[in-house]
Amino acid sequence: MTEAAGADRSVGMASEVTAAEQLQKSAPHGETQPLPEGAGGRASAAQVGIEDPGPEVSFLVIGDHGGVKAPSPQNAVSYAMQEANGKAPAFVYSVGDIVYFYGEEWEYPHQFYEPYAHLRLPIVGIPGNHDGDIKGKTTKRKPLDGFMANFCDSRPSVPPSDPHFEFERHTQTQPYCDWTLELEAVTIVGLYSNVTSHGHLEESQVEWLVGELRDAAAKPLIVSLHHPPYSIDAMHGGSERMGEALDRAFNASGRTPDLVLSGHVHNYQRFTRKRGQEEIPYIVIGNSGYHNLHRFAKGTEAGEEVVAGVTFEYGDESEYGFLALTVAKGRISGEYSGVKPGRMPDGSDATITPAKESFQL
Repeated sequence: MTEAAGADRSVGMASEVTAAEQLQKSAPHGETQPLPEGAGGRASAAQVGIEDPGPEVSFLVIGDHGGVKAPSPQNAVSYAMQEANGKAPAFVYSVGDIVYFYGEEWEYPHQFYEPYAHLRLPIVGIPGNHDGDIKGKTTKRKPLDGFMANFCDSRPSVPPSDPHFEFERHTQTQPYCDWTLELEAVTIVGLYSNVTSHGHLEESQVEWLVGELRDAAAKPLIVSLHHPPYSIDAMHGGSERMGEALDRAFNASGRTPDLVLSGHVHNYQRFTRKRGQEEIPYIVIGNSGYHNLHRFAKGTEAGEEVVAGVTFEYGDESEYGFLALTVAKGRISGEYSGVKPGRMPDGSDATITPAKESFQL
């Protein structure tokens, strides 16, 4: 069965909720999952199979891309990334929700290995809530077991779920679910924000982040976590809890990142936040393949201040997409491309709108 081009897969709340109300919500904490055994670590590009190009690097960012139930959007975005023009990317970075709905290992071939079989780039990233959640309290599975087996292996191996190596992608060798990727041009610090609706960071994770920020070299610095501190979507909204945890780390370390990347919300958004004399960009990229997209709340247009100090710069609620980032001469620039699936389940007839938004930070 194929999906009609331009099929409406947007979801949202029927209420008159406003962007200002959704921007950063205080929500009940909810039940968290324990962290896997181990501790946060660091990896060079070579240690995770990335060829570091040196003082200038380009890479792609995706989020919420597991194609459960309807694979066409994920396949279309994968095809679009293969066709992307511009500077050759060195790798793909995921901000989580790689496999829906419970991070099962047996879903990795369908939602990860096969969709990216023709994308000949290393894929690294952090887990999202669906990667860490487990179905039911009586399961013998451990939280994040699928992610740890496929992304935090001790060495590149044939995936257990692809024993015949049909899709020709080895397991990844990240040090942990919280980890720092060191490249010559940029440092990327990623955190697992657990399974609750608005995220959770253990105090040990915040302390680890403080150390990574404090020790980061004097070059562009990116922080990533799945749950967004800011969002004006009508479904989830932003997380006050995540925003406060990041701010504590920024204050304690004396270092503010040049960009914060998140997912969880199934659309694309970019914000600028004024923090004292600094401006911090926050980007949500959560529309890279999961079939339902999230509509925006009412009341804010691009370029307007949502609340004092936080400006909504641009957003896309109507298409799937991916982000291309380039770091050169100490600056970060980006292009967001939109993707509309066609009728072919493999995504090969997708309509691609390159550079729907371009920016220089």
